[in-house]
Amino acid sequence: MIGDMKFVIQVVSEATVSVAEESAQPHREQGRIGTGFAVLIGIGEGDTEETADRMIDKLLALRIFSDEKGKTNLSLSDVNGALLLISQFTLYADCRKGNRPSFTHAAAPDRAEALYHYIVERCRERVAQVEEGVFGAHMRLTLTNEGPFTILLDSEELAKPRRA
Repeated sequence: MIGDMKFVIQVVSEATVSVAEESAQPHREQGRIGTGFAVLIGIGEGDTEETADRMIDKLLALRIFSDEKGKTNLSLSDVNGALLLISQFTLYADCRKGNRPSFTHAAAPDRAEALYHYIVERCRERVAQVEEGVFGAHMRLTLTNEGPFTILLDSEELAKPRRA
């Protein structure tokens, strides 16, 4: 089965994630970054570590920060940026039938959690500051999206040959 991992990448000047054990309880701050990417990560039923590696390579190579001339020409490392990584199974919402989304194409929670932690650890090997949410927890994400600049990175799209 082909994986279809999704990263929603937002260029931020700041972002925080807070977590509560249950939605009615008070939230506590879990992670905070300044300049960098807030990344929502959706893991599909067929995704693998190989899929994750390709997505991480692309994420970290994206040149979407502005240079001194205002051109989007700088990568995360060029700006000493940080990452805030959030697991987000709702990226797999299928709303085609009825009004209640189906999430049948999202990976099973145990597999998704393992791949999410794999992604976090691989990013920590290459980025000085990596913050994360808590898998499966009720979270609040607060961010200032610069631009606004948001990109959807989809592993299925990355695998397709580029048109000339």
